[in-house]
Amino acid sequence: MKRKIIKIDEEKCTGCGLCIPNCHEQAIKIINGKARLINDVYCDGLGACLGECPEGALLLEEREAEPFDEKKVLENLVQKETTAMEDYLKKLAASGNTELHKGYGDFLRLLKGEDAENGCTGVMPITFEKKVAGRTSSQEENTRQSELAHWPIQLHLINPSADFLCGADVVLTADCVAYARADFHNRFLKGKSLAIACPKLDRDIDVYVEKIRSLVDETKANTLTIIMMQVPCCRELLQISRSALTKAKRKIPVQTVIIGTQGEVLSEEWTQTKDH
Repeated sequence: MKRKIIKIDEEKCTGCGLCIPNCHEQAIKIINGKARLINDVYCDGLGACLGECPEGALLLEEREAEPFDEKKVLENLVQKETTAMEDYLKKLAASGNTELHKGYGDFLRLLKGEDAENGCTGVMPITFEKKVAGRTSSQEENTRQSELAHWPIQLHLINPSADFLCGADVVLTADCVAYARADFHNRFLKGKSLAIACPKLDRDIDVYVEKIRSLVDETKANTLTIIMMQVPCCRELLQISRSALTKAKRKIPVQTVIIGTQGEVLSEEWTQTKDH
């Protein structure tokens, strides 16, 4: 298939490694003093690493490449963590530190899936099965139940083609909203998929434009609700979304919600209609 993927100019690359921390899939490795793309299937083509190269050696190109494979990325990440942990365990065993050796040994078994069905859940996409409230539960107890339906939720960590986004009503919210609005879960999140971002503090926010465009066009999100705080820095979240929606071929209903600093809903507006 033809798709966007990272291209590394070896002549410009100095092997500084600044691109590596921002590649969440760890698709890039320094080999013989140069940054290399390990495997096409590890690169999601969103370009989170681009802005970190001081030499401009990284760019996105469109070429024939194997599809991005989230499962293989996870397997690669777990394998790296496992290898690093095994090396550290050998050092602990040699030092005679039995307490740390046991603790890290337990963690290693978790990584290998020996103590947990899903292995390392910190980076694995998960869909949660919602519990049905019992008849004896009070209304207050029911409102305390989390309406979060999946993991991860940070926009940099979310794969825009994840199953939990396919055909979903997506809520894109500034980080502070859920802390300001007491009934955030019940009023805005119930039955929807979530992505959170901070346009002021997050790095490489240009990547967000392509992610949002992708979830509209490729993942075919049903609706998008953008929730932000009243403060000026939050406005950038709306600009990012508008830029992505302008680039998207599909048109979907888009709602903009503005929350005051004390949690009040200042405005709710639908700004775009769906294609027919």
